[in-house]
Formats: sequence, structure tokens, C-alpha cells
Amino acid sequence: MDKQEIIEEIRRTAQLNWLRWGDAVEDAGLVPNQMNTALSKDEAIGKLIDLISELGRFPIEGEMSRKRNQDAAFPHHNVFRSKFGGKKSIATAVVNYCRERGGLDDVVEICSGHVDNDEPASADNTQTEQTGADGFVYLMKSGRYYKIGRTDAVGRRHKEIRTQMPEDVEVVHHIGTDDPSGIEAYWHKRFVDKRKNGEWFDLTRADINAFKRRKKFM
Repeated sequence: MDKQEIIEEIRRTAQLNWLRWGDAVEDAGLVPNQMNTALSKDEAIGKLIDLISELGRFPIEGEMSRKRNQDAAFPHHNVFRSKFGGKKSIATAVVNYCRERGGLDDVVEICSGHVDNDEPASADNTQTEQTGADGFVYLMKSGRYYKIGRTDAVGRRHKEIRTQMPEDVEVVHHIGTDDPSGIEAYWHKRFVDKRKNGEWFDLTRADINAFKRRKKFM
């Protein structure tokens, strides 16, 4: 008996013995498919916050799809777009949610980088979503020296560096970009004559102001 014959036999038997297919499934000891319950905006944001915390960055659509494949309770990425709009609007909703309830500073830091840019709130950030190249080039200060590096989560990177340094570390500024490695290389080259060790530089006030004037670099 081939696959099609089995399917036809199932249909014939179900029609003879049960009024509804769900009844047949239950009598077979299986769980029938349930209709997905519509999530509220807060519930959808809560699911997204869990994923952001898990990844340590704002997820791209592919990562949302993978999460949904692993967890049927996670909303399809189109749900976020239909409820909130584009990426900037989604990030703004997450930041507002976290600030209203307190805590989740890491999530706020990650999402703020997608809010504080020049992109219209409803924009469809298709290229960024497809490449997954979103990140930041940061300027941090410890003592008299400044570190220029790249990361996908400024808050997390700040904590990592702070644990390695004998003096306090301050985040001076960060630039959102779809090419973190290229933009990092640009600033390293620009200040090459002021490089001290690794990614640490002895910068002037004019150098710092030049870096701080850039909020987004695409």
C-alpha cells in the first residue's frame, strides 16, 4: 500500500466513524492541532525580550524564524511588524516596555542603538535584516586612554572591558552601522598616529568630538 492509498483509507474510515476529524485524532490518543491564540502587544514584546537576552543582540528575521521553529509559542516575525511596524518601531516598543517596568538594562542598551538613528520609525530595514550585519563601533575611556572597538551589544561589551581594567571604564559614544569591521578599521586608521596598545588611543578633545558627531555610519 502506497502513501496515497493510506491517506484515502484514513479519509474513508474517518467519514464512516467520526463526525469531526479532531474526534478521530483524540480517539487515536493524539493531540489535535490547536488554533494559535492571538498574543497581546505586551506578550509579543515579552517573547522578543527573552530572545534578545538569549542572543545578546537585536535579532534579525532569520533568527526569529529559527526561534519559532524551536518554540511554537514564539510569534512569527510578521506578527511584530503588524503590531508595531518597522525595526525601529519594534525596538522603541521594547525600550518603552523595559523602562516602564524597570530593569533589563542590557536589553534597553541593545535596542537603544536601533532607536537612536536616522531611520524613519516605519522603515522596512530589509538589507540589514537580510545580512544580519547590524552592530556598533564604540568609544570607551579608561584613565587617560580611549578604546575603539566593535560589538553587537555595547552594554555587554562595556561590562566585559570593565572587569578587565583596574580603572573605571566609561562609554563615551557608539555608532550604529551595518559594517562594524569596516567602520572600526576607518577610525583605527584615522587615529593610527595616536595608537598606544591594541585598540587603545591617546585622543584629543577634537578627536573625541569628531567621533561623537557620528550616530550612524552605513
